[in-house]
Amino acid sequence: MPVWAGVLVVVALAVGVALGLLIAARRHPYAAPSVSDESATAGPAPAVTSDPSQPLASLVVEALDSGVVVLDREERAVLVNPAARTMGILDVDTLAFPGLLTIARKALETGEHLTVSVDLPMGRLGREPIALAVTAVPLPGADERPAAVCLLLADVSELRRLEAVRRDFVANVSHELKTPVGALTLLAEAIQDAADEPAMVARFAGRIQHEGNRLAKLVGELMELSRVQGADPLPGSEEVAVSWVVDEAIERTRLAAEQASITVTPSSVGSLRVRGNSAQLATAVANLVDNAIAYSGAGTKVAVTARPSTDDDARPTVDISVTDQGIGIADSERDRIFERFYRVDPARSRATGGTGLGLAIVKNIVTNHLGTVSVWSSPGSGSTFTIRLPRVHSDRPSSAMFEDPVLVTSTDGKTE
Repeated sequence: MPVWAGVLVVVALAVGVALGLLIAARRHPYAAPSVSDESATAGPAPAVTSDPSQPLASLVVEALDSGVVVLDREERAVLVNPAARTMGILDVDTLAFPGLLTIARKALETGEHLTVSVDLPMGRLGREPIALAVTAVPLPGADERPAAVCLLLADVSELRRLEAVRRDFVANVSHELKTPVGALTLLAEAIQDAADEPAMVARFAGRIQHEGNRLAKLVGELMELSRVQGADPLPGSEEVAVSWVVDEAIERTRLAAEQASITVTPSSVGSLRVRGNSAQLATAVANLVDNAIAYSGAGTKVAVTARPSTDDDARPTVDISVTDQGIGIADSERDRIFERFYRVDPARSRATGGTGLGLAIVKNIVTNHLGTVSVWSSPGSGSTFTIRLPRVHSDRPSSAMFEDPVLVTSTDGKTE
């Protein structure tokens, strides 16, 4: 039995009696047996609602993250906690989905605990289908038959999604690692066969070096992605100068830009500061610049700009934009570019040694810094990636900063 199922069963057993008392308090036919005449003469019997376990049980049920629904034999919901209501599984006081009703009926008929998984369609929920782990626990009544059934509902949709992501990630990593490893093996065999031909040996050795660098880059980016997705995403958080982040990102990509004959132009307005990890922020911007270089032609320009801005709630932010004159991104691909291992142009990525992880790393770093990343692009006209981060309040600009014209170097080398 899965761990979550065992936990649900324990919870059901712990509050089962109290739930029975709660149901009895609602004056259903299966209420607690009446006291005898002898006990009545000895004094009034305590009311069911005076049981100290009742308010405690109610608090426990209300606070549970798992949904709790108690159905009587007429299949009416006599107890529903907030977690169950947010799942959208009820239609007034009845269950809205036949699959859940079938489980409740079976538990009432057999008197046995049932643990099953149920996939609910999105029709009535108005959202993506959800997966529920359902445990049905019959509650005892006055006779031998169960008086009601308690359904304990755990939303496992996110667990399923994460499991699918994990499987996809493992498959992609295996494929990406297999390509350079296989190439290295073949090249090593080719060198052995061409031992007496120095020119061929030199050529194959160069290819081995290329594939080795590609493999090292893939492993390094996998480790970086693992770090930014870890439990401690912001080690050494501090105030960071945005101008330093821009300069550091350009310095990291200087060699790649020179080899591609691409000019990278920085432009920053004011003394802007954000809070976070300086190394991670520089990595995020450097990945955007590196991506712009990879998808741009020789002789073009890449502009990196930083300027003050505000979000939708008028809170101070910083926009760091990377604009290129590359191939652009089609509308159909724009929503997928931040996925791991996704490449707009696989052939170009193979030629440049791209791993398809750069933008995924950017998204995770920006999210960890409570920011957002967006993209504007037009096929054949280039792209602009913009990172928006919360600005340190002490650096809130005066109104004059927004009134004065902002000098920004455009991709054609002119100032606006």
